[in-house]
Amino acid sequence: MARLVYFSSGSGNTARLVARLGLDALRIPIDATAPLPQPQTPYVLICPTYSDGTGRGAVPRQVIRFLNDPDLCGGLRGVIGAGNRNFGRFYAHAATVIAQKCAVPCLYRFELAGTDTDIAHIRAGLHNFWRDQCLTVP
Repeated sequence: MARLVYFSSGSGNTARLVARLGLDALRIPIDATAPLPQPQTPYVLICPTYSDGTGRGAVPRQVIRFLNDPDLCGGLRGVIGAGNRNFGRFYAHAATVIAQKCAVPCLYRFELAGTDTDIAHIRAGLHNFWRDQCLTVP
């Protein structure tokens, strides 16, 4: 059962990270007319950042479309952000925007396709996050 939903552009950086995690995941399609994934359980979203120099446009349109569906957004429990440190203060900004708008925690940020250390941190963090959710959610 997928507890991860992610978006990855044509660069494939986020998709490579998700593949390296080795966890079941659903992908939000690049094609805006394609059907959206329908997670059956609460999930964590992994989202890259696309932004101009002022932070506008940080969240990809496809992710906005996905989160604008109340049923799909209702399962969101946390967000992990991807970015490029060249964005400066807007590094992984999409995660910040989504966390604020959806009132969920930003769990982690990584650069580009992530490192082996990022993979280890994300795996361990997700394990602990879901364990804690099971202990606190009736």
